Amino acid sequence: MKRTTTIASIALIATGALAGAAAAGSLEDTTVEAPVFTPAPTPVAVDGNWTGFYTGLQVGQTDIDSDSGALDGDDTSYGFHAGYDYDFGKFVLGGELDYDKTDIDLGNSGAAADSVARAKLKAGYDFGNTLVYATAGAARADTDVGDETGPFAGVGVTYKVTDRYTVGGEVLQHKFDDVGGTGDDLDATTISLRGSMRF
Repeated sequence: MKRTTTIASIALIATGALAGAAAAGSLEDTTVEAPVFTPAPTPVAVDGNWTGFYTGLQVGQTDIDSDSGALDGDDTSYGFHAGYDYDFGKFVLGGELDYDKTDIDLGNSGAAADSVARAKLKAGYDFGNTLVYATAGAARADTDVGDETGPFAGVGVTYKVTDRYTVGGEVLQHKFDDVGGTGDDLDATTISLRGSMRF
């Protein structure tokens, strides 16, 4: 019995020694490397000051309705704008000129609306990277029936992607009376998406 216990002990020691030697001679690296953590990129700070000149492009939809229904129509519009804003802290005032080109068939009259040009005044609230504003002014519609000037008003929002680039949207309602001496009054609604570069 003593002999059996001795043999078992020797076998156990030998097995442990062989296992240690096998681990020591292994080709695999048993060192565990700590994971490398990359810090998250720091967000780019965008200045909330809206003072300065800007210019850009817009694309949207124009819908025209007439009193008689004879000069109704809608189509895509696209154009450009340029203006200047002054930030008083939380209150922003500005002015803008813009031009939309379109080709709207006005009902069955065979006439079309070709373009609308606007002179705008803007007043808005500075939320930091976002400017919400109301706008109003005078618009000039160029149609085959005749050219007409009328008032417009609307609302818009602009968001600063960076200090130099903004995106936004605008909804405007126009009123043109007695277009081309036809006695027809036109109501025009434009909805547009805008992109601008600020200076």
